[in-house]
Amino acid sequence: MKTLYFDCFSGISGDMVIGALIDAGADPELLEAELKKLKLDGEYELKWKKIVKNGITSTKFDVILKNTPSQIEISAEQGKEHTHNHVHGTQDHHHEHHDNDHEHSHDHEHSHDHGHSHDHGHSHDHGHSHGHEHSHDHVHSHNHDHGHHHHHEHRAYKDIVELIDAADFASPVKETALRIFKRIGEAEGLIHGIPLEKVHFHEVGAIDSIIDIIGAAILIHQLNVESIKSSPIPVGTGRIRIDHGIYPVPAPATLEILKGVPIEQSDIRAELTTPTGAAIIAVLSEEFGPIPSMKISSIGYGAGTKTFKQHPNVLRVIIGN
Repeated sequence: MKTLYFDCFSGISGDMVIGALIDAGADPELLEAELKKLKLDGEYELKWKKIVKNGITSTKFDVILKNTPSQIEISAEQGKEHTHNHVHGTQDHHHEHHDNDHEHSHDHEHSHDHGHSHDHGHSHDHGHSHGHEHSHDHVHSHNHDHGHHHHHEHRAYKDIVELIDAADFASPVKETALRIFKRIGEAEGLIHGIPLEKVHFHEVGAIDSIIDIIGAAILIHQLNVESIKSSPIPVGTGRIRIDHGIYPVPAPATLEILKGVPIEQSDIRAELTTPTGAAIIAVLSEEFGPIPSMKISSIGYGAGTKTFKQHPNVLRVIIGN
């Protein structure tokens, strides 16, 4: 049986999942083509490249939003530490990327055309790195970050369901993506005391989170995985700033999403697991525990945005039979 194991020793976020799956052999070009079915491709560009994180070559995946303040302004801001404010759910994402900081990239490898070449050279990928590491990771205002400036989007749960239903995805892809969004929507609704249909996602409704969640469903389907397992999930420690103030890590939405999932204590003062990452793993993984007995066929590493001194901020994916 083809099994995929998520080794979340540094937590999990949406971009880390996509980067790890691409690194393990999933096809990013197929991902781009499938995502066009959402008819949102005028709003973003995808970028993926190899970088080295604390000695581990990994794939960094980013969603760059178009029509946002010029990249130059953003780069300038970046070093500044963005204050970021965002809501939980939101955090996510991209910030999700926990880490980046300057990873030595080896070079943008794919510049996939998307024009992004640009940045690519830089090792960091747009910006995100820059140092900011946000400790929290999100507190972000996102904007800065990753290029993904989530500006406009505060999509409602029902808008996202309609978007997915209208796209011509394979049934398993639709079903997986809808289950992940429902998990996030129910958690947000419970915390804010509102019914699922009235939930509005902040960052999780932003394009980058939508791409991370639907992209994970597309790539898992493409890899023909029959069983998914995961390690327990470290969430980090410390505090983050979200729309409602300063909250403990894990953020309320992340903790609610991880109900029923074994979490692991960690002394790293940062948000290691974002709401998007938490929802992806909570929905996809059938069981949590050590690496199962298997004959390994491929391994992938997905880079987070933050960089830690003595800890590679990557998500490892192991595929085998």
